[in-house]
Amino acid sequence: MRLVLDGDWSATVKGNPLHICPRFDFRDFLVRVAEYSNVEERGAFLLDTFGSGPWLWDTPDELRFNREDRELVGVEFQVAGEAADPEDCAHLSAAPAVHPGGLRAEEVRDFRLEVTSELCRAPEDAVLTCLRDLDVLDTPLEARVGIAPDVALLVQGGAVVGWSLTDPVRYVTTGFAAPDPAPPAPSTRVLFTACMDLVTTPWLDAVRRRDPAALSALRELDRRLRDQREDRTRVDALLALIGELVEEYGSR
Repeated sequence: MRLVLDGDWSATVKGNPLHICPRFDFRDFLVRVAEYSNVEERGAFLLDTFGSGPWLWDTPDELRFNREDRELVGVEFQVAGEAADPEDCAHLSAAPAVHPGGLRAEEVRDFRLEVTSELCRAPEDAVLTCLRDLDVLDTPLEARVGIAPDVALLVQGGAVVGWSLTDPVRYVTTGFAAPDPAPPAPSTRVLFTACMDLVTTPWLDAVRRRDPAALSALRELDRRLRDQREDRTRVDALLALIGELVEEYGSR
């Protein structure tokens, strides 16, 4: 399958997907699939590869390819910040199954992969799907290409129109750290959905306006996170953002 990513820039689905565990940096709302583990390694990685990447103040989504064999070697996606209406997202239930596959660029040339604008949350946040726009849902998806564990590109009319992360709570972490390999605790899944409710709905706007009811609910969520004893690596990753919001808006 040939995929178009930026007008006339294309890649072919070929070979094996990446075997790198995704990292969902909850504080920065980013999903990374790459082997670098700090800012310095990331900088070297960008210099040694080609594809879609940051340039000055431009921060598109990133697909990075090896210069020698043109194979996909890394991904960084920004999660859309506002959840779409569940009724609109219901169309995704008919999406095709994920078929694993690697990507090979057709030429060594940089391109720009625009960030997605719409976030669809499956029930209990079992899958997060980021779309170019909601018009994508008017036509059935053609394919879902699994480029890494639980990470897939969404294809429509030969073009990449979004991406998805399955079981996102499993991959919650902070910064470049690898996620906890143990399965998430059931209580963590509940807290993860509560945190997603905060950061992707008008609740966050109400917090920023310092609405008393919204701030009270924020402080209660913060307390629940701090009181949980199990699965602390994931919970601390959630607290990295929730605690920051409490300090900025809820401590006065």
